[in-house]
Amino acid sequence: GRGAMYRSQYDTDVVTWSPQGRIHQVEYAMEAVKQGGCAVGIRGEEHAVLATLKRSQNELSSFQRKVFKIDDHVGIAAAGLIGDGRLLCRFMRNECVNHRYAFENDLPVGRLVRDVADRSQVATARSWRRPYGVGLLVAGYDQTGPHLYNTCPSGNYYEYVAMAIGGRSQASKTYLEKNFESFSECSLEELIKHALVAVRESIEKKQPTLSKKNCTVAVVGKDTAFTVYEEEELQPYLDAIALPDAPEPEP
Repeated sequence: GRGAMYRSQYDTDVVTWSPQGRIHQVEYAMEAVKQGGCAVGIRGEEHAVLATLKRSQNELSSFQRKVFKIDDHVGIAAAGLIGDGRLLCRFMRNECVNHRYAFENDLPVGRLVRDVADRSQVATARSWRRPYGVGLLVAGYDQTGPHLYNTCPSGNYYEYVAMAIGGRSQASKTYLEKNFESFSECSLEELIKHALVAVRESIEKKQPTLSKKNCTVAVVGKDTAFTVYEEEELQPYLDAIALPDAPEPEP
């Protein structure tokens, strides 16, 4: 028979409903998000933190950038087709600039996320478009405090205390579920450590572990503009969460 992904004659087109009431092309776009490297977001009392695993295609290439500043008060981490992520990134930057020009203040994070979701929804309802194959974690700070949202190719969006998306993100989610009750009490430093540990959970045992080369962290919050940490700036946090080396076996 045909492969598992070819579910039916109803999956060739985004404007065709299946008899079960599903739109398979939208679900396939949601699968594309799971192909990307893991991205984690955490919301604390006064800050929101993003952490991502940067993958490289092979030994010779550099790592794919996937954390983008949108405005001083908001930024995103993308999982899936990063090209689609950059397109939505440009749209979000424009929305923020236009809002600031018109109203002379920051675009509320929830409104920005809804605008992205509205745009994603259009692609699920037009025969000449395809859904964006990218999930975004949006971290921001506005009048109502810190926020963390997740957007989906379906046009749905959700607000979270903590969330992980992308490849093997279930392991990261398990870690977040065990620890999320403490996040509101955490300092910014502790939030960053939790986010990095959650990203580390998503890495297969065979793969090289978390290093300053293959991860990115971003923070935003009260009196803290959206800031991206990479390479050397991450080393102190990575040292703080380093696992103890396996003890030497007794001779």
